[in-house]
Amino acid sequence: MWCQSCREEYEEDDAGTCKECYEEASETEEELKREIEDLKSKVSFLRLNSPLDLPSPDLFLHAISSPPPPQHDPLTSAPAVPAHRAVLISRSPVFRAMLENEMEESRSGMIKINDVSYDVLRSFVHYLYTAEVLLDEHMACELLILAEKYQVKHLKAFCEKFMTSKVNNENAIANFAFAHRHNSKQLLDAALSLITDNMATLTVREEYKELVEKDPRLVVEIYEAYLTRQVNTAARDIVLPH
Repeated sequence: MWCQSCREEYEEDDAGTCKECYEEASETEEELKREIEDLKSKVSFLRLNSPLDLPSPDLFLHAISSPPPPQHDPLTSAPAVPAHRAVLISRSPVFRAMLENEMEESRSGMIKINDVSYDVLRSFVHYLYTAEVLLDEHMACELLILAEKYQVKHLKAFCEKFMTSKVNNENAIANFAFAHRHNSKQLLDAALSLITDNMATLTVREEYKELVEKDPRLVVEIYEAYLTRQVNTAARDIVLPH
């Protein structure tokens, strides 16, 4: 019989198509399922009315990227990003607690965000409104930290997925340590898998030596994962006698 997609011949029990086309269709179906889940997640995140329906912004977020000099008020000169209380409250339980109670930020209409650049803060607020952001590796890293701090789970997952897709030999060790600090399991697993696959080359790198000095606990975890993999591989290779 002949496949209707590529006109190649196939066996009668091959589900109406050749093996290659069947596998390609299955991959496409999985991609569509993932896209649908991503869209459902985004819709769930964006539960508020469009920002166009909201009144003028009623508070400001200030980016404080470094400690201010003595006798200097950082809020008078720090770049500010306007936002709506309703948006922040609906996106972040941390902002909700801050703004629905009689805290200083609620009374003043100003929220100080420490250790963040203006561009990162602006991208963070933009995401809270749209669930969209342009990422590079630096931006993903900075936004993941903010997302964790303010418990914006959708953004954290989005950044973690991006960072996981960029894991390579050059950044695997740094990403492994970063993932540990910020409870990012998907990123941690991807980085650890790459490290244990390339132990001979990665353990001579300078960043690995720095990890040994700064956090030997993580080095122990790397070797435990590596030895476990070696044992499992050896067990699979054992040929039992007949």
